[in-house]
Amino acid sequence: MIGIKLRKIYKEHYMHTFDFSVNIRHYIKKDKRDLFLFGNKEHTLEPTNDMPPLNIKPQSHKRWNPFHNEWVVYTPSRQDRTFNPPKEYCPLCVVKKDGYQGEIPFEEFEVAVFENRFASLHPDSARNLPDDFPYAPITGRCEVVVYSSEHNGNFGLMPVEKCEVLIQAWIHRYLALLDTKEIQFVMPFENRGEAIGVTLPHPHGQIYAFDYIPTDVQNMAKAFRTAPFLDIVLQHKELIVDESEYFYQVVPYFARFPFESWIIPKKRIAGLWEIQPNQISDYAAFLLKVVRRYDAIFNEPMPYIMLQYSSPKGEEKTFGYHVQFLPFKRSANKLKFLAGCEQGAGVFLADILPEDVAAQLRAVSV
Repeated sequence: MIGIKLRKIYKEHYMHTFDFSVNIRHYIKKDKRDLFLFGNKEHTLEPTNDMPPLNIKPQSHKRWNPFHNEWVVYTPSRQDRTFNPPKEYCPLCVVKKDGYQGEIPFEEFEVAVFENRFASLHPDSARNLPDDFPYAPITGRCEVVVYSSEHNGNFGLMPVEKCEVLIQAWIHRYLALLDTKEIQFVMPFENRGEAIGVTLPHPHGQIYAFDYIPTDVQNMAKAFRTAPFLDIVLQHKELIVDESEYFYQVVPYFARFPFESWIIPKKRIAGLWEIQPNQISDYAAFLLKVVRRYDAIFNEPMPYIMLQYSSPKGEEKTFGYHVQFLPFKRSANKLKFLAGCEQGAGVFLADILPEDVAAQLRAVSV
Protein backbone atom coordinates (compact mmCIF):
# COMPACT_ATOMS: atom_id res chain seq x y z
CA MET A 1 0.00 0.00 0.00
CA ILE A 2 1.84 3.08 -1.23
CA GLY A 3 0.58 6.50 -0.28
CA ILE A 4 0.27 9.44 -2.66
CA LYS A 5 1.49 12.98 -2.11
CA LEU A 6 -1.39 14.47 -0.13
CA ARG A 7 -2.36 17.98 -1.18
CA LYS A 8 -6.04 17.27 -0.67
CA ILE A 9 -8.09 18.24 2.36
CA TYR A 10 -8.14 15.93 5.37
CA LYS A 11 -11.39 16.33 7.32
CA GLU A 12 -12.06 15.28 10.91
CA HIS A 13 -14.78 15.49 13.54
CA TYR A 14 -14.82 19.30 13.79
CA MET A 15 -14.55 19.75 10.03
CA HIS A 16 -11.05 21.17 10.46
CA THR A 17 -8.94 20.91 7.34
CA PHE A 18 -5.23 20.73 6.65
CA ASP A 19 -3.25 20.76 3.41
CA PHE A 20 -0.48 18.18 3.82
CA SER A 21 2.72 18.60 1.82
CA VAL A 22 4.35 15.29 2.85
CA ASN A 23 4.05 11.78 1.51
CA ILE A 24 2.04 9.44 3.73
CA ARG A 25 2.09 5.67 3.46
CA HIS A 26 -0.26 3.43 5.46
CA TYR A 27 0.93 -0.13 6.10
CA ILE A 28 -0.92 -2.84 8.07
CA LYS A 29 1.44 -4.97 10.17
CA LYS A 30 1.14 -8.74 10.53
CA ASP A 31 -0.72 -8.36 13.81
CA LYS A 32 -3.16 -5.85 12.22
CA ARG A 33 -1.61 -2.79 13.89
CA ASP A 34 -1.37 0.40 11.81
CA LEU A 35 1.98 1.79 10.69
CA PHE A 36 2.22 5.20 9.02
CA LEU A 37 5.33 6.41 7.21
CA PHE A 38 5.77 10.15 6.64
CA GLY A 39 8.43 11.72 4.46
CA ASN A 40 9.47 14.32 1.94
CA LYS A 41 10.15 11.47 -0.46
CA GLU A 42 7.58 8.87 -1.43
CA HIS A 43 8.14 5.62 0.46
CA THR A 44 8.04 2.64 -1.92
CA LEU A 45 10.28 0.04 -0.22
CA GLU A 46 9.07 -3.54 0.09
CA PRO A 47 8.55 -4.82 3.65
CA THR A 48 11.05 -7.18 5.26
CA ASN A 49 10.70 -9.01 8.59
CA ASP A 50 7.81 -7.98 10.82
CA MET A 51 7.02 -8.88 14.41
CA PRO A 52 4.59 -11.77 14.96
CA PRO A 53 1.38 -11.09 16.91
CA LEU A 54 1.66 -10.72 20.67
CA ASN A 55 -0.42 -13.48 22.20
CA ILE A 56 -1.45 -11.82 25.45
CA LYS A 57 -4.59 -10.05 26.62
CA PRO A 58 -3.86 -6.52 27.89
CA GLN A 59 -6.85 -6.49 30.31
CA SER A 60 -6.73 -2.70 30.23
CA HIS A 61 -9.24 -0.85 32.35
CA LYS A 62 -9.49 2.24 34.55
CA ARG A 63 -10.46 2.54 38.22
CA TRP A 64 -11.76 5.68 39.86
CA ASN A 65 -9.63 7.27 42.59
CA PRO A 66 -11.98 9.50 44.65
CA PHE A 67 -9.14 11.10 46.63
CA HIS A 68 -7.54 12.55 43.50
CA ASN A 69 -10.75 12.85 41.47
CA GLU A 70 -9.15 10.94 38.60
CA TRP A 71 -8.98 7.65 36.76
CA VAL A 72 -6.04 5.28 37.29
CA VAL A 73 -5.26 3.08 34.25
CA TYR A 74 -4.22 -0.55 34.68
CA THR A 75 -2.58 -2.68 31.97
CA PRO A 76 -0.86 -5.72 33.54
CA SER A 77 0.62 -6.87 30.22
CA ARG A 78 2.93 -3.83 30.12
CA GLN A 79 5.12 -5.49 32.73
CA ASP A 80 6.63 -7.50 29.86
CA ARG A 81 7.38 -4.56 27.55
CA THR A 82 10.84 -4.06 26.03
CA PHE A 83 13.35 -2.75 28.58
CA ASN A 84 16.77 -1.31 27.63
CA PRO A 85 17.69 -3.83 24.91
CA PRO A 86 21.17 -3.85 23.34
CA LYS A 87 21.43 -1.58 20.30
CA GLU A 88 21.38 -4.54 17.90
CA TYR A 89 17.98 -5.57 19.29
CA CYS A 90 16.38 -2.12 19.34
CA PRO A 91 12.77 -2.61 18.13
CA LEU A 92 12.75 0.85 16.52
CA CYS A 93 15.82 0.30 14.32
CA VAL A 94 15.69 -0.88 10.72
CA VAL A 95 18.91 -2.96 10.83
CA LYS A 96 18.38 -6.18 12.78
CA LYS A 97 20.79 -8.84 14.02
CA ASP A 98 20.31 -12.62 13.56
CA GLY A 99 16.95 -12.13 11.89
CA TYR A 100 15.51 -10.20 14.84
CA GLN A 101 12.18 -8.69 13.87
CA GLY A 102 11.54 -5.05 14.70
CA GLU A 103 8.49 -2.82 14.67
CA ILE A 104 9.25 -1.12 11.34
CA PRO A 105 9.74 -3.76 8.60
CA PHE A 106 11.54 -1.49 6.14
CA GLU A 107 15.19 -0.77 5.48
CA GLU A 108 14.69 3.00 5.60
CA PHE A 109 12.17 5.65 6.60
CA GLU A 110 11.99 9.31 7.63
CA VAL A 111 9.30 9.46 10.35
CA ALA A 112 7.21 6.49 11.44
CA VAL A 113 4.11 6.21 13.65
CA PHE A 114 2.68 2.88 14.78
CA GLU A 115 0.27 1.48 17.35
CA ASN A 116 2.11 0.63 20.55
CA ARG A 117 2.58 -3.12 20.96
CA PHE A 118 2.31 -2.65 24.74
CA ALA A 119 -0.49 -0.09 24.83
CA SER A 120 -1.68 1.37 28.14
CA LEU A 121 -5.03 2.35 26.62
CA HIS A 122 -6.59 -0.73 25.08
CA PRO A 123 -10.27 -1.61 24.51
CA ASP A 124 -9.91 -5.05 26.13
CA SER A 125 -11.47 -4.46 29.54
CA ALA A 126 -10.77 -6.69 32.53
CA ARG A 127 -13.51 -9.07 33.57
CA ASN A 128 -14.82 -10.37 36.89
CA LEU A 129 -13.75 -7.42 39.02
CA PRO A 130 -15.40 -7.00 42.44
CA ASP A 131 -18.65 -5.05 42.40
CA ASP A 132 -17.28 -2.47 44.85
CA PHE A 133 -14.48 -1.46 42.42
CA PRO A 134 -15.68 1.58 40.44
CA TYR A 135 -14.08 0.73 37.10
CA ALA A 136 -14.68 1.14 33.39
CA PRO A 137 -13.27 -0.14 30.09
CA ILE A 138 -10.98 2.00 27.93
CA THR A 139 -11.48 2.85 24.29
CA GLY A 140 -8.21 4.69 23.81
CA ARG A 141 -5.14 4.33 21.68
CA CYS A 142 -1.37 4.58 22.20
CA GLU A 143 1.02 5.26 19.34
CA VAL A 144 4.81 5.46 19.07
CA VAL A 145 6.34 8.25 16.98
CA VAL A 146 9.83 7.36 15.70
CA TYR A 147 11.77 10.48 14.71
CA SER A 148 14.42 8.78 12.61
CA SER A 149 15.70 5.43 11.37
CA GLU A 150 19.06 6.32 13.00
CA HIS A 151 19.52 4.82 16.46
CA ASN A 152 21.85 7.52 17.78
CA GLY A 153 20.95 11.17 18.09
CA ASN A 154 18.16 13.16 19.69
CA PHE A 155 15.45 15.67 18.93
CA GLY A 156 17.83 18.63 19.00
CA LEU A 157 20.02 17.15 16.26
CA MET A 158 17.12 16.73 13.84
CA PRO A 159 17.36 18.77 10.59
CA VAL A 160 14.66 21.41 10.17
CA GLU A 161 13.17 19.68 7.12
CA LYS A 162 12.81 16.44 9.12
CA CYS A 163 11.10 18.33 11.95
CA GLU A 164 8.65 19.75 9.41
CA VAL A 165 7.74 16.16 8.49
CA LEU A 166 7.33 15.31 12.18
CA ILE A 167 4.98 18.25 12.76
CA GLN A 168 2.76 17.11 9.89
CA ALA A 169 2.83 13.57 11.28
CA TRP A 170 1.52 14.95 14.61
CA ILE A 171 -1.21 16.88 12.78
CA HIS A 172 -2.24 13.81 10.79
CA ARG A 173 -2.58 11.73 13.93
CA TYR A 174 -4.45 14.50 15.78
CA LEU A 175 -7.03 14.68 12.99
CA ALA A 176 -7.40 10.93 12.56
CA LEU A 177 -7.69 10.18 16.27
CA LEU A 178 -10.07 13.03 17.07
CA ASP A 179 -12.25 11.85 14.20
CA THR A 180 -12.95 8.75 16.31
CA LYS A 181 -16.22 9.29 18.15
CA GLU A 182 -14.99 7.90 21.49
CA ILE A 183 -11.73 9.90 21.65
CA GLN A 184 -11.99 13.09 23.71
CA PHE A 185 -8.38 14.23 24.09
CA VAL A 186 -5.12 13.57 22.24
CA MET A 187 -1.66 14.31 23.66
CA PRO A 188 1.66 13.87 21.83
CA PHE A 189 4.60 13.85 24.23
CA GLU A 190 8.23 12.87 24.58
CA ASN A 191 10.02 11.36 27.56
CA ARG A 192 13.70 12.07 27.03
CA GLY A 193 16.69 10.71 28.89
CA GLU A 194 17.55 7.77 31.10
CA ALA A 195 17.25 10.05 34.14
CA ILE A 196 13.46 10.08 33.78
CA GLY A 197 13.17 6.36 33.04
CA VAL A 198 13.34 6.12 29.26
CA THR A 199 13.95 2.47 28.33
CA LEU A 200 14.43 2.86 24.55
CA PRO A 201 17.14 5.40 23.66
CA HIS A 202 16.22 5.45 19.96
CA PRO A 203 14.81 8.98 19.31
CA HIS A 204 11.06 8.73 19.65
CA GLY A 205 7.96 10.15 21.27
CA GLN A 206 4.44 8.91 21.91
CA ILE A 207 0.81 9.85 21.37
CA TYR A 208 -1.97 8.97 23.82
CA ALA A 209 -5.60 9.28 22.74
CA PHE A 210 -8.03 9.17 25.68
CA ASP A 211 -11.73 8.30 25.72
CA TYR A 212 -12.16 10.81 28.55
CA ILE A 213 -10.65 14.17 29.48
CA PRO A 214 -7.99 13.67 32.19
CA THR A 215 -8.37 15.65 35.39
CA ASP A 216 -5.37 17.92 34.78
CA VAL A 217 -6.65 18.78 31.31
CA GLN A 218 -10.13 19.48 32.71
CA ASN A 219 -8.56 21.93 35.15
CA MET A 220 -6.60 23.53 32.33
CA ALA A 221 -9.74 23.88 30.20
CA LYS A 222 -11.59 25.43 33.14
CA ALA A 223 -8.80 28.00 33.57
CA PHE A 224 -8.95 28.89 29.86
CA ARG A 225 -12.71 29.44 30.14
CA THR A 226 -12.00 31.89 32.96
CA ALA A 227 -9.28 33.95 31.24
CA PRO A 228 -6.81 33.82 28.31
CA PHE A 229 -3.96 32.67 30.52
CA LEU A 230 -1.43 32.25 27.71
CA ASP A 231 -1.82 35.96 26.95
CA ILE A 232 -1.43 36.73 30.65
CA VAL A 233 1.78 34.68 30.80
CA LEU A 234 3.17 36.65 27.85
CA GLN A 235 2.50 39.98 29.57
CA HIS A 236 5.57 39.33 31.71
CA LYS A 237 8.16 40.44 29.16
CA GLU A 238 11.09 39.67 31.46
CA LEU A 239 10.08 35.99 31.28
CA ILE A 240 10.18 35.75 27.48
CA VAL A 241 13.27 33.80 26.44
CA ASP A 242 13.04 34.01 22.66
CA GLU A 243 10.64 34.52 19.78
CA SER A 244 10.24 33.70 16.11
CA GLU A 245 7.83 35.17 13.60
CA TYR A 246 4.92 33.13 14.97
CA PHE A 247 5.97 31.72 18.38
CA TYR A 248 7.37 32.62 21.80
CA GLN A 249 9.44 30.65 24.28
CA VAL A 250 8.53 31.83 27.77
CA VAL A 251 9.08 30.76 31.37
CA PRO A 252 5.63 30.89 33.06
CA TYR A 253 5.63 32.98 36.24
CA PHE A 254 4.15 29.96 38.06
CA ALA A 255 6.67 27.37 36.73
CA ARG A 256 6.87 24.22 38.86
CA PHE A 257 10.05 22.68 37.42
CA PRO A 258 13.53 24.24 37.33
CA PHE A 259 14.17 25.50 33.78
CA GLU A 260 10.58 24.86 32.74
CA SER A 261 9.51 26.81 29.67
CA TRP A 262 6.59 26.83 27.25
CA ILE A 263 6.19 27.43 23.53
CA ILE A 264 3.16 29.63 22.87
CA PRO A 265 1.83 30.74 19.46
CA LYS A 266 1.62 34.51 19.01
CA LYS A 267 -1.96 34.02 17.80
CA ARG A 268 -4.10 31.55 19.76
CA ILE A 269 -4.95 28.27 18.08
CA ALA A 270 -7.07 25.55 19.65
CA GLY A 271 -4.85 22.76 18.38
CA LEU A 272 -1.85 22.07 16.22
CA TRP A 273 -4.23 21.22 13.38
CA GLU A 274 -5.02 24.96 13.11
CA ILE A 275 -1.43 25.95 12.31
CA GLN A 276 -1.07 27.43 8.84
CA PRO A 277 1.05 25.43 6.38
CA ASN A 278 3.30 28.47 5.83
CA GLN A 279 4.06 28.54 9.59
CA ILE A 280 5.37 24.97 9.80
CA SER A 281 8.93 25.82 8.79
CA ASP A 282 9.06 28.61 11.39
CA TYR A 283 7.66 26.31 14.06
CA ALA A 284 10.08 23.50 13.22
CA ALA A 285 13.12 25.78 13.41
CA PHE A 286 11.92 27.35 16.66
CA LEU A 287 11.08 24.02 18.30
CA LEU A 288 14.57 22.73 17.51
CA LYS A 289 16.12 25.95 18.81
CA VAL A 290 14.34 25.50 22.15
CA VAL A 291 15.67 21.94 22.50
CA ARG A 292 19.18 22.97 21.48
CA ARG A 293 19.13 25.75 24.05
CA TYR A 294 18.31 23.19 26.73
CA ASP A 295 21.14 20.94 25.53
CA ALA A 296 23.60 23.84 25.50
CA ILE A 297 22.92 25.16 28.99
CA PHE A 298 24.77 22.23 30.65
CA ASN A 299 26.61 21.03 27.50
CA GLU A 300 24.74 17.73 27.34
CA PRO A 301 21.27 16.52 26.31
CA MET A 302 18.75 17.76 28.85
CA PRO A 303 16.44 15.08 30.28
CA TYR A 304 12.90 16.39 29.97
CA ILE A 305 9.26 15.65 29.38
CA MET A 306 7.76 17.55 26.44
CA LEU A 307 3.96 17.82 26.54
CA GLN A 308 1.78 19.12 23.71
CA TYR A 309 -1.57 20.46 24.83
CA SER A 310 -4.28 20.91 22.23
CA SER A 311 -7.93 21.42 23.00
CA PRO A 312 -10.01 18.46 24.14
CA LYS A 313 -13.36 18.13 22.43
CA GLY A 314 -15.79 20.88 23.37
CA GLU A 315 -13.18 23.43 24.50
CA GLU A 316 -11.99 24.75 21.10
CA LYS A 317 -13.32 28.30 21.56
CA THR A 318 -11.13 29.12 24.56
CA PHE A 319 -8.39 26.49 24.91
CA GLY A 320 -4.93 27.56 23.73
CA TYR A 321 -2.44 25.17 22.12
CA HIS A 322 0.97 25.26 23.76
CA VAL A 323 3.94 23.02 24.49
CA GLN A 324 5.36 22.53 27.97
CA PHE A 325 8.97 21.51 28.53
CA LEU A 326 9.58 20.04 31.99
CA PRO A 327 13.36 19.56 32.42
CA PHE A 328 14.64 17.23 35.12
CA LYS A 329 17.86 19.07 35.96
CA ARG A 330 18.21 21.97 38.38
CA SER A 331 21.95 22.40 37.82
CA ALA A 332 24.73 20.76 35.82
CA ASN A 333 25.10 17.88 38.29
CA LYS A 334 21.78 17.89 40.16
CA LEU A 335 18.57 16.20 39.07
CA LYS A 336 15.10 17.35 40.01
CA PHE A 337 13.23 14.67 41.96
CA LEU A 338 9.67 15.02 43.23
CA ALA A 339 9.83 15.13 47.02
CA GLY A 340 7.23 14.07 49.59
CA CYS A 341 5.59 17.48 49.67
CA GLU A 342 5.19 17.44 45.91
CA GLN A 343 4.03 13.84 45.65
CA GLY A 344 1.91 13.81 48.77
CA ALA A 345 0.35 17.27 48.80
CA GLY A 346 0.74 18.39 45.21
CA VAL A 347 2.72 21.42 46.40
CA PHE A 348 5.72 21.99 44.14
CA LEU A 349 8.88 23.44 45.65
CA ALA A 350 10.85 25.48 43.11
CA ASP A 351 14.56 26.11 43.71
CA ILE A 352 15.04 28.78 41.05
CA LEU A 353 12.96 31.88 40.36
CA PRO A 354 11.28 31.89 36.92
CA GLU A 355 12.82 35.29 36.07
CA ASP A 356 16.30 33.92 36.84
CA VAL A 357 15.62 30.87 34.67
CA ALA A 358 14.51 33.11 31.79
CA ALA A 359 17.71 35.15 32.11
CA GLN A 360 19.89 32.01 32.12
CA LEU A 361 18.12 30.58 29.07
CA ARG A 362 18.40 33.87 27.20
CA ALA A 363 22.13 33.91 27.85
CA VAL A 364 22.63 30.57 26.07
CA SER A 365 23.96 30.95 22.53
CA VAL A 366 22.27 28.65 19.98
